[in-house]
Amino acid sequence: MPNQHEKPQTKKLTFDLSENINLIRWGTGHSEDIIVRTVSVGSPTLKGALIYTDGLTNDHLVQTAVIEPIMRAGSNVLYDYGTIDHIFRALHETILHMTEYAYEKELESIVTALLSGDTVFLLEGLDECSLIASKKWEERGVEEAGTQTVVRGPKEAFSESLKSNLALVRRKIKDSDLTVRYHQVGSRTKTKIAIMSIDGLCDQKVLSEIVKRIENINEESILESGHIEKIIQDEPYTPFPTVYNSERPDNIAAGLLKGRIAILVDGTPFVLLVPALFDHFFRSMEDDYQRVDIAIFIRFIRYIAFILALLVPSVFIAITTFHQEMLPTPLLFSLAAQREGTPFPTIVEALAMEFTFEILREAGVRMPRAIGSAISIVGALVIGQAAVEAGFVSGAMVIVVALTAISSFVSPSYSMGIAARLLRFAFMIIASFLGLYGVILGLIILTLHLCSLRSYSVPYLQLPTLAKVKKKRKGNSQQGQPKQQSALEGGS
Repeated sequence: MPNQHEKPQTKKLTFDLSENINLIRWGTGHSEDIIVRTVSVGSPTLKGALIYTDGLTNDHLVQTAVIEPIMRAGSNVLYDYGTIDHIFRALHETILHMTEYAYEKELESIVTALLSGDTVFLLEGLDECSLIASKKWEERGVEEAGTQTVVRGPKEAFSESLKSNLALVRRKIKDSDLTVRYHQVGSRTKTKIAIMSIDGLCDQKVLSEIVKRIENINEESILESGHIEKIIQDEPYTPFPTVYNSERPDNIAAGLLKGRIAILVDGTPFVLLVPALFDHFFRSMEDDYQRVDIAIFIRFIRYIAFILALLVPSVFIAITTFHQEMLPTPLLFSLAAQREGTPFPTIVEALAMEFTFEILREAGVRMPRAIGSAISIVGALVIGQAAVEAGFVSGAMVIVVALTAISSFVSPSYSMGIAARLLRFAFMIIASFLGLYGVILGLIILTLHLCSLRSYSVPYLQLPTLAKVKKKRKGNSQQGQPKQQSALEGGS
C-alpha cells in the first residue's frame, strides 16, 4: 500500500477500496483540500467512497444527487444484479441516472478529473470508479468589455469560464456546421482549450496546422491565451502581432463567419483568432454597425493615427537637426527661440519625454482604475509644463510627444499599438544619425519586413477585398463544389 513517501507500483485502480483511496491521495500529493467521504450502499451494505476537491465541486449537487440516493438504495434495487461490476453499473443507471458520469481505471485520468472538479465514486471489490460531473466554482459573470469598447454594439464580454465563452459564441451562431474540438495542454496545469471553426467556411489546411501546433505544445504551464499565441504564431521575431485576440463575442463570431478559426483557453477572457492580417488590427466591430462611408472614414483615421504615432517624433528630430531649410522661416525662428537655453539635443529631449510618458502610461494601467486615468493625464500635463518652464525641453517637443501619445491610443488593437510604440524609438534613433534619409531607409526596411510576414501561409499585407476577389474567381472555376468562404474577408 503506497504512503506519502513511497511511489505506488501501479498506475491503475485495484480491487481494494482502502488502497484505491490511498492511491488517489498519493496522486494528489496528500493535499488537505481533497475530501474523502465513506458511504454504505444497499443492505447488506457495500463499502464505498466519494472523493472530491473542496471549492471546485458543487456540494449541494453531490449531497442531493449522489450521497442521498446512494444511502437510500436498498438491496432489492442492487443485489438482483449479481456481480459487483453489474451492481456498480446498475447503481448509476437506476439511482444516479440524473447525473453525468464516466467510468475510469487509469489513476492519472482520475486525478486530473478530480482536480478539475469532478467527484470520484469508488466501490469495494471493484478496480474501476465513476467520475461524476460536479464542477462548480466562483466565476465572474458576463460584463462589459474592458478593451475594444464600442459606442454602438453589444456590451457583453467573455469571462474566465470556457463553458460560458463557448455558449456566448453559440448564442450568436446557431449553425450546425460550427464545431468545437477540445485539447488539453500543460503537463502541470492541464489547461483545457477549445478550437472553434465552421466547416465549409474555414480552410482545413489552416485548421490542421493549428491542431498540429497545439498537440506539439510541450510546456508545464499554460495559464493564459498569450502562452498559446507565442507558441503557435508563425513569426516570433517581429513586433507585429500575427495572431488576433479579442474579449468580445461578436468579434469572434464575425471572424468565424468569415472563415477564421478561434482558440478559446479556459481561465482567460481573451480568445485568439487566426489567420490575422495587418488590416484586421485596424478594424473594429463597430465598423460593421455603421454606414459604409462612416466606417471607411474612421478606418482611414486609424491608419493616419498609426503613421503619426510611428513617425512624428522621428520626422521632427530629422527636420530640426538636419533639414531646417524645409521649415517656413517664421516657424524656424519660433523653434529656434524655444530651443534657446535648452541644455540637451533634440534626440535626448525626445527620448526623455517619450520614456516619461511611457512611465506615466504604465503607472496609469497599474494604478487602481478610479485614479489611473487621472494619474496619466494630470501627470503628463504637470510634468510637461514643469519641464518647459524649467528649460529642460522646448514647448514644441511637448506638443510632438502629446500628439504621438494620443495617436497611439486610436488603434483598436492593443497589440498593434505596442508595435508602433516599440518601432517609434527605432525610428527616432536612426533619424538622429541620418535625418530624413534614415527615416526613409527605416520605412523601406519596415515595408520589406511586413511583406515577408505570413499568418498561416497568408501574406500579412494582403487586403481582405483582394482575398474576396481571389476566392470568387476560384469559386467560378470550381462549379458544383461546396462554397468555402475566405478566412480574410473583413471582420476584426
